[in-house]
Amino acid sequence: MADDLFENTPISSGDYDSSSIEVLEGLEPVRRRPGMYIGGTDDRALHHLAAEVLDNSMDEAVAGHASRIEVRLEEGNRLSISDNGRGIPVDEHPKYPGKSTLEVILSTLHSGGKFSGKAYATSGGLHGVGVSVVNALSSHTRVEVARDKQLYAQEFSKGQTLGPIEVVGAAPNRRGTQVTFTPDIEIFGERNFKPARLFKLARSKAYLFAGVEIRWKCADSLTSDDVPAEAVFRFPGGLADHLAEEIGVRECVTALPFTGRQDFPQDEAGVSQGRVEWAMAWPLYSDGSTSWYCNTVPTPDGGTHEQGVRKALTTALRAFGDLTGNKKAKDITADDVMTGCEVMLSVFIRDPQFQSQTKDRLTSPEAVRLVENAVRDHFDHFLTDDMERGKALLGEVMERMEERLKRKQEREIKRKTATNAKKLRLPGKLTDCSGEGDRETELFIVEGDSAGGSAKQARDRKTQAILPIRGKILNVASATADKIRANSEIADLGLALGCGTRKDCDAENLRYDRIIIMTDADVDGAHIATLLMTFFFQEMPDVVRKGHLFLAKPPLYRLTAGKESRYANDDAHRAELEATVFKGKKVEVGRFKGLGEMNPAQLRETTMNPDTRSLIRITLPQEFQERAGVKELVDQLMGRNPEHRFNFIQNRAGEMDRDMIDA
Repeated sequence: MADDLFENTPISSGDYDSSSIEVLEGLEPVRRRPGMYIGGTDDRALHHLAAEVLDNSMDEAVAGHASRIEVRLEEGNRLSISDNGRGIPVDEHPKYPGKSTLEVILSTLHSGGKFSGKAYATSGGLHGVGVSVVNALSSHTRVEVARDKQLYAQEFSKGQTLGPIEVVGAAPNRRGTQVTFTPDIEIFGERNFKPARLFKLARSKAYLFAGVEIRWKCADSLTSDDVPAEAVFRFPGGLADHLAEEIGVRECVTALPFTGRQDFPQDEAGVSQGRVEWAMAWPLYSDGSTSWYCNTVPTPDGGTHEQGVRKALTTALRAFGDLTGNKKAKDITADDVMTGCEVMLSVFIRDPQFQSQTKDRLTSPEAVRLVENAVRDHFDHFLTDDMERGKALLGEVMERMEERLKRKQEREIKRKTATNAKKLRLPGKLTDCSGEGDRETELFIVEGDSAGGSAKQARDRKTQAILPIRGKILNVASATADKIRANSEIADLGLALGCGTRKDCDAENLRYDRIIIMTDADVDGAHIATLLMTFFFQEMPDVVRKGHLFLAKPPLYRLTAGKESRYANDDAHRAELEATVFKGKKVEVGRFKGLGEMNPAQLRETTMNPDTRSLIRITLPQEFQERAGVKELVDQLMGRNPEHRFNFIQNRAGEMDRDMIDA
């Protein structure tokens, strides 16, 4: 039969030969796959270009070589960022004869002065791709450098050099670098920089380093009530000034906020490991907010520096409770402390590691220990220097803890009641958690018995439940109500969650704090995850609206060199690790085809352990918050009428074309 198969299958080697293999040179990979470098081609990615250039100027300031930065937005979507630092070197690069160092930096990936640590002790740019990526994705870039009382300039277009570096003339009163660029409409379409967003970015950077002055200038035609034509930002108090502005006149649990800064201890070689600065307050009747930074780069998803401060605050408050005779304080969790807190944390560390090139999450393991040790001592003093202040904060946190435990007890009663009453309808499906301990409970919806077996061994039995599903579940958007009710997989899912469906859905009755969809990182896995999200959008919208639904992020690769191993979430993360952590090393790369291929220890470490995993919270766009809007969106994308999907795609054809570049 195998021979017949080969005989009847036409094979044409002409479709795949050496001419099929492309070698992308220079900055061409960036233009072909911008998503690998800036996360996409949307508004967020566009403004990431501005952040990359501004980060370079901030690195000069933090290193002590610049005191002033100017951000100027001009008509025609043209942005200019300049500093009075040392200026990019302009002499011939020893490795590239005939090319200036400036040209090498602007036109070559992984080139820069931040690899060895000689030019910068700490920096936001790490991999030598920032300004070269900006250059690659801009229709026109002009760089001016003032060094040694001379002004030099060089121009580029779409990553290509337009001419050699020029000596413009004498510049006796000027020094530093100015980068002026216009994002390419071939990449970003008609998207333009948002003045308010850039204004906020410039202002926030000034808070992060007290020694810098940032000047803002904006074309008159782009100004508004929120965006002036000119402004100067300088905040000697750093994050404390920022917090005071955010709090305003709101009453807080403690009259004084918890603010401070601390240098990290030197390493064995006597070299500074960096420093940390923080500002925190607990306003009354507030949901709070968090702002995390590393080397002046925002890390909105937090990371290891966040873990450090959470540990410091929790440990200190428990100890203060013990000091004051409050035995229940031992049950305080980090979420109890952080809920309602306005917290700003900024760390400066050498050679930080981020989850991706867009630096949304810090992953440097040493940051946990450094931040925890630095903040813990100061928070101990904050609590004990004024006992009444410490007791007031402890009392507020204890109230949140008691509310959490009460809600947890109510859910536990509902979970046990439902399990006892209906357990015969869940034979071998739901592996429930015991509900013991302080941490919140989670339900992992996994794909197939193989992944379910690994997940059961990898889980925390007290807090994590596992529900395997078989294959692709029913598409509820194109099914009748009778068919939905008759589907056993959906019935099991509804019973496990216990919160009802459609108009009867009430997230308060949900038996778990988090529902985590955990499928393979392939096309089939993405399809199953999409069908599950469709189920929640249509059948349990309140669960999504209240923030209970998440996607797990299992890694695609395991990279190993010697005794060191790291996990990569995608191709871009793999390339980043190979260019940094494993640079110059022989790397063994293993690819996970599915969750079932991971052993339980790997699955726990990468995907299920709350301390080391990454989750994506599933939310609804603002315009679809109401139930009618949700139904309209689900019908458009997943319903029975293909014409609706066709119209949806046609109306966004421009966006789809650009996104295909990233695929």
